[in-house]
Amino acid sequence: MTEGSIPDVRKFVEVQADAKRCFVYFTERMAEWWPPTHVLLSRPRAGLAMEPWVDGRYYEWDVDGTEADWGRVLAWEPPHRLRLTWRVGGQFQALPDDERASEIEVVFAPVESGGTRVELAHVRLDKLGADGQGIFRALDGPSPGETLQRFAEAVR
Repeated sequence: MTEGSIPDVRKFVEVQADAKRCFVYFTERMAEWWPPTHVLLSRPRAGLAMEPWVDGRYYEWDVDGTEADWGRVLAWEPPHRLRLTWRVGGQFQALPDDERASEIEVVFAPVESGGTRVELAHVRLDKLGADGQGIFRALDGPSPGETLQRFAEAVR
C-alpha cells in the first residue's frame, strides 16, 4: 500500500538481458520504447531524455524545442534501482512541479535464467488527491501493461 489510502500499482516483465542492459535501455533509450500515446506536449514528440543523476529531469520535447518535464530523478542506483517523480495529474495532464506528483520506482532484479525481472511501481498516488483513485483504476491491470511490454520488446 502507499502511504495514503490508494494502493500502489505494480507491474513486471522478465527479459533475457542483464540488469545493466535493462537499466541503460530504460534510462538512455526511452524513445525506442516509451508509448507514443504517452505525451504531455500539445504537438507530436520529437524526443525523450533522462538526466543521469539525482534531481535530474526526464522530459520530452517537440520539433519546435518546447519541453515538458515528466518528473525528476529521486534515486539513481544503476543497474539496480531508479525512482522518479511522475508529474501527471488525475486527468492525465501535466503537473507544473513535484508538489502533487506521484512517484515511479523501477527495480531491475536478476533471475535464474540469466535475465532480469523489471518491476515498475506507481506509488504515492494519494498525492493526487481525489483524482488518485481514477489514476489507480486507469493504471491497474495485468502485467506487464503497455509500457513494460514495449520496453521488453525493445531491450531484446
